[in-house]
Amino acid sequence: MSDRGAVGGPSPYSDLPYSPGFLAALPAANRAFLWLNRYVAVPAYRAGLGPLFSSPVTGSIMVLRTRGRSSGLMRDAPLGYVILDGSIYCCAGFGIRTHWYRNILVEPRVECLLPDRAVSGIAEEVVDPQEWLRGFRALIKSLGVIGRWTVTDVDAATDDLLRQKARGIPLVRVRVSGIAPGPSDPGGLLWVPITIVSTWWLLRRVARLVRR
Repeated sequence: MSDRGAVGGPSPYSDLPYSPGFLAALPAANRAFLWLNRYVAVPAYRAGLGPLFSSPVTGSIMVLRTRGRSSGLMRDAPLGYVILDGSIYCCAGFGIRTHWYRNILVEPRVECLLPDRAVSGIAEEVVDPQEWLRGFRALIKSLGVIGRWTVTDVDAATDDLLRQKARGIPLVRVRVSGIAPGPSDPGGLLWVPITIVSTWWLLRRVARLVRR
């Protein structure tokens, strides 16, 4: 099925457990997220500004790097996440059509750029019912206000309600297997904001000395 539905036709996301209004907004939201991810979130994370994107509203945010199933190129997707029992959990909010989810079905080796570190690992969908409940509850709690608004208050929700709320949304576990290059490592872009700030500070100091 295409990522886009026919004009005036049913939403291509109608199998997801969202409200009618939220479902109607998903195609536009998907396009907006693609733009924001490519031109704002991913460049900021590569520059070492990841901690600025995590807040009580958005929760914890990482960049998941997968290999494109068709292009073979590395693709980056900012996602909410939680670390539980040494693994990283995230979910495909646009269901099985989510591009990064389809990528890991072909190539499960991924990299996770966290706010303070970067790791490599193996991504796989969680199928064990008990692990799913623990992982999904922890993940939604880690997503802050947005998680509770789009899903539910997991502290008060029953197991059956959680399964209903997550119908059609894969939960993915990344088993950490190593350390990946981060923004401050060779090849990273943390040097960019550091250089800008350092240059600005140095020019201000020189200007003050000249005026004396």
